[in-house]
Amino acid sequence: MFGYILKRLLLMIPTLFGVLLLTFVIVQFVPGGPVEQFLAEARAGAGGIEGGGISYRGSEGMDAKRLDEIKALYGFDKPADERFFQMLGQFARFDLGRSFMHNKDVWQLIKEKLPVSISLGLWTFFISYLIAVPLGIAKAVRAGSRFDFVTTLLVLVGYAVPGFVLGVVLLVVFGGQLEWFPLRGLTSSGWEEMNWAQRVLDYLWHIVLPVTAMVAGSFAVTTLLTKNAVLEEIRKQYVLTARAKGLSERQVLWGHVFRNALIPIVTGFPAAFIGAFFAGSLLIETLFTLDGLGLLGYESIIRRDYPVVLGTLYLFTLIGLFAKLLSDLCYVWVDPRVKFE
Repeated sequence: MFGYILKRLLLMIPTLFGVLLLTFVIVQFVPGGPVEQFLAEARAGAGGIEGGGISYRGSEGMDAKRLDEIKALYGFDKPADERFFQMLGQFARFDLGRSFMHNKDVWQLIKEKLPVSISLGLWTFFISYLIAVPLGIAKAVRAGSRFDFVTTLLVLVGYAVPGFVLGVVLLVVFGGQLEWFPLRGLTSSGWEEMNWAQRVLDYLWHIVLPVTAMVAGSFAVTTLLTKNAVLEEIRKQYVLTARAKGLSERQVLWGHVFRNALIPIVTGFPAAFIGAFFAGSLLIETLFTLDGLGLLGYESIIRRDYPVVLGTLYLFTLIGLFAKLLSDLCYVWVDPRVKFE
């Protein structure tokens, strides 16, 4: 086991290197980099732009010396290979750099946006699994019944409807017409003056609509996977043997079938749980005016904020690799028969 873990940890290094190298190379060929963004905003601004010790007004010309200063400001005065290896050195020290657009450390930006993504992700994760696993078991036990048909239809309809479309409907009906829920944000104005009980209720009041929009289509795969896994176990010989010994259906289901059927579900927990922190939905965040990681990533790509793009990519890839390793190790925990050797 130790040798397998060590090998997987060592394989993370070339994987990270390949992901960062590919992204960095692609970034170099994308038109409209930070320097061009600066110049475009400077030409469009009537009052000029000041920042980093450099001042430029759209009505003024741009000489070569000033252009070199702007390139040095963004670090583009160095060759691409030198910038890449400098970035790798910073990432090895977990220094994600400084945002061009926000003029803040990337770590600080992630910390500021993370609470919104955690709120959306964790609620979506827990509610989805709390619905999907029991529903999948119930569908397997009643396979072929009207209940199975109706719930499958509802699950597939929910999966087919995009989350942002459902979000618009929820906003219009429950936020606009009925005015049952707020239209934006995670907290109300004056949240700081509330006591803890009022804060909890206010937060839950705001989170209902965006979480509903995200949950509606998120548990279809888990539900059908649970159903198929339980059905596969129910048809095996050991289940017939357990029934022949006089065990009740409840004992057979929960004492024998349940554990074996949940192997593919439980092993996916680490990846799903970690993904809940960082898989922010851009459209949902934009629709409900929630400033999370999804919106940060989109704005960084549009504005060519390369330190944020590459820094968050490095962090998310590293966490994803560890989550994948943890998922594989869960196979051994759930099913001792699995041997990596």
